[in-house]
Amino acid sequence: MTRLPLLAVCSFCALAVPALGQTQVSVMGVIDAYVGTLRNSGDAARRNVVGSGGMTTSYFGFKGREDLGGGLRAEFALTGSFLVDTGASGRFAGDPMFSRDANVALAGPFGRLMFGRAAAPNFLSNVQFNPFGNSFTFSPLMLHSYIPSGPVGARNWTPSSAGDSGWSNQVAYTTPEVNGLKASVHFQPGERQGLAGMNNIAANVFYARGPLALTAFVHRVRESNPNQGNPIIDAMRAPINYAAVDNQRAYFGGIAYDFTAVKLYATFQRTFNDTPTGLHMNDRVASVGLSSRQGPGSVLFGYANTRREGSLFGPERTRATATLGYLYPASKRSELYVLAMTDRVSGKPRETSAATGIRHSF
Repeated sequence: MTRLPLLAVCSFCALAVPALGQTQVSVMGVIDAYVGTLRNSGDAARRNVVGSGGMTTSYFGFKGREDLGGGLRAEFALTGSFLVDTGASGRFAGDPMFSRDANVALAGPFGRLMFGRAAAPNFLSNVQFNPFGNSFTFSPLMLHSYIPSGPVGARNWTPSSAGDSGWSNQVAYTTPEVNGLKASVHFQPGERQGLAGMNNIAANVFYARGPLALTAFVHRVRESNPNQGNPIIDAMRAPINYAAVDNQRAYFGGIAYDFTAVKLYATFQRTFNDTPTGLHMNDRVASVGLSSRQGPGSVLFGYANTRREGSLFGPERTRATATLGYLYPASKRSELYVLAMTDRVSGKPRETSAATGIRHSF
C-alpha cells in the first residue's frame, strides 16, 4: 500500500531536479568584532569598547540567480548589516534591516539592470582603492568619506560624501566587462510629491588589467539615505549648519598597482556642496596607501587628508588621518588584525585609536 505513493514521490523529485538545478541560492556574510580604544579628533572623550566592524561591517544575507535561458538570468540579493557586540540589526539605530542589499536584477550579454537598494556608486571606488577596504572605523579614506567627528550637537567635522554608502529606490545599469573595463549609471528618484528634482544621479567606471586598476565616479546627490527626506550630509545645525546642504556634486579618481611585493593605492576627490541661500562648502580629499606581504600576513598603511573651505564652513581647515595595521590569515575564512590610528582636525588635539580583532567570512 505504501510503495506506490513512495514511487510517485521519487519520480516527481527526479523530474524536478533539472529545474531546481537552474536556481542557485547562497548564504553568506562576515562577522567582525574587536576590542579597542577609540577617540577621533574633536570627540568629547575616549571610549574603551568591544566593537563591531573593525575591518569590515558585519553582515549576513542571501544571494541567488536563476538561469532564464538564452544567456539571461534573474538575480537577487538580500543582505543586512548587524552589530556583533550587541546583536542589533543595522549599522546604527534606524538603519533598515536589509540596508546593504535589497534588490532584484536581470542580467545577460547586454549587461545588468538592477532595481532596489544597493551600494552607492561612490562606495566600491572608495572600498577597492584603499588597503583597509570598507573599515568605517579605521580606514582613513572611509572615515573622511562617510564618518563625522565630534559630539552630536557640536559636530566639528562632517563626512565628505553625501547620500550614504548605499542608495535606496535606485535603478542601475552596468555594462558588460570588455577588456577589463566596465561602467554603470545609477538613478534614485526622490519619490517625494512636488519635489521631482530632489533625486540622485551618478556614473562610475572600473578598469582592471594585470597589476593595474583604475576607477572614477561622478555624482550629484540631492536625496538622503537610507531614510529619505533628511539632510543629505549631516543633520547637525551648530556650530556649522551642515543640515542646510541640499545639493552635492562630487568627482573622484583612483589608481592601484600591484608590484607583487607591495600594492600601492592613491585617490583624489573634489566635492562641491551648495545650500538654498547660496552658502557653499568644498572639499579636496586625497589618500594614499599600501599593502605589503610580510611573513604570513600583510602590513597595511593608509593616509587621508581633507582640505575644506567655503562660506558655509569658514576659513580653510584640514583633517589628516593615518592608520597602520597587520592582517594575519589564521585560516581560509578567518583573519586576525591589529590596528593603530592617529587623527587630527585643525584646531583640535591629535587623538589616537587602537584595536585588535577577528574577521570571519562564511
